[in-house]
Amino acid sequence: MRKIVITTLLSLFFSLSAFGMKVFDMEEIRDPGTLQIKVLQDWHKVQGPIATRQKLVTINVGDLWPGQEYRVPVRMVAPANRKAKGFHLTGGSTPSRLGKDARPNPTERELLEGGVGLVVTVVQEPGTYGQRALSEASEKRFAETLNPRFKIQYWAWPATLMRAITTAYAEKDHFEKGKVAASGGSKNGASPSMAILHDERMTAVHATVSPIWDSPLRLNDEKAWNELRAQPGRKGGFTGGHFGPNFNERVLDAGGTWIELQNFAREVSDQVFISRNLKALRKRGVDMLFHPGTHDFVAFDMAWGGKHHPTIPVYLGANSGHGKRGHPKIERDQQNKAGFMLKHFFPDEVKGDLLAPPQVKSELKGKTLKVSVSFAPGSGEESGRIWWIFDRAPDGSPNYMSEMIPDNQTMEMKKHGDQWSATIELDPKAKRIDFFSNHRKTLRYKESSYRTYISSPYTRVPLKE
Repeated sequence: MRKIVITTLLSLFFSLSAFGMKVFDMEEIRDPGTLQIKVLQDWHKVQGPIATRQKLVTINVGDLWPGQEYRVPVRMVAPANRKAKGFHLTGGSTPSRLGKDARPNPTERELLEGGVGLVVTVVQEPGTYGQRALSEASEKRFAETLNPRFKIQYWAWPATLMRAITTAYAEKDHFEKGKVAASGGSKNGASPSMAILHDERMTAVHATVSPIWDSPLRLNDEKAWNELRAQPGRKGGFTGGHFGPNFNERVLDAGGTWIELQNFAREVSDQVFISRNLKALRKRGVDMLFHPGTHDFVAFDMAWGGKHHPTIPVYLGANSGHGKRGHPKIERDQQNKAGFMLKHFFPDEVKGDLLAPPQVKSELKGKTLKVSVSFAPGSGEESGRIWWIFDRAPDGSPNYMSEMIPDNQTMEMKKHGDQWSATIELDPKAKRIDFFSNHRKTLRYKESSYRTYISSPYTRVPLKE
């Protein structure tokens, strides 16, 4: 009887956390005493292009609901001859891969040589590693309650990254506090982007094909959804959602209402989106760079984001996104992640700064559109290329994802003084045009060069009433 009462009270507590309370209990997150660590491989030396010390454990991230723990493996990598000060963090692995000693790539070797560690864990759908029943139970509970604690995407994955930080810093003989930069793509881009809002131990995020901002579709705005439903394409027509794959239909099928979905989006969004926390992140000095993709089903709202959040640094690879091959002219030499990580951890040793988002202006002149892009004086940008597409389908629609920027709708820009400019010949039948430009800057660390790129804000210009 006592057990039933306790379970009921815990369920009530977790359900109350959906609205008006924090998704994360940061005291719980930072408590190493609750990790319930199981050592799979104790600290041991690993030889290779660079010698390291490594340890593999599993930890209890926490309970998804009373009695249901969420466990993941964590591999920690430190330099062979000293403590790691801070580390690069990612969830982009699997339990089977983590069972093998890490073989650092060239950028990771540079970090380790500079005294920065590596921490790798698992941010993946549990069904992919044999826990499909847990995944299905989680989805069912969330659909019935709209409690973010039950949703692996909202709670377990970001919590995994934060608990991995707690795990590493508990290894006091191998790690000391320093910068923590997280990176990854898709769920491994979204999870650190959410975690960094809550955990001030995190100092940088580099995220690809993942959400950034709170556009109308994400907030279940009825006008935006009516426009989407009117679009041609496959049934349903929308795989994106509030912060990842769409769950609206499952909630409605479980007895939820559209108003409840709107309330959920409104209540939880401050704890989810980078765009709602820019002031606080910048006050903390957090470094950020995002690669949302121009044709991605999770980052499906480029025009809205470019208009409302032009200062968020993004690189837009033309025709990129989940499963996309990219435009023939896409920047194949792009080394943003390596340049970003090295600059974050070794700011005084890397020559050059990453480019900040430029300002963009456009002017209709007869049958052409003149575009000018300007950076702050002394930015040192080395190139400019513009891309455009006419009458792009609305956000999230099948055609938004499938209709690519044509091969011939790109050109190099010309620099005049402090501005890069281009004149686009307009399609006389077009009602609007979307465009953005990409600009290169080369950073140098030791004897190596790193080509980095930044985009101008994605811009939509109406051409006809």
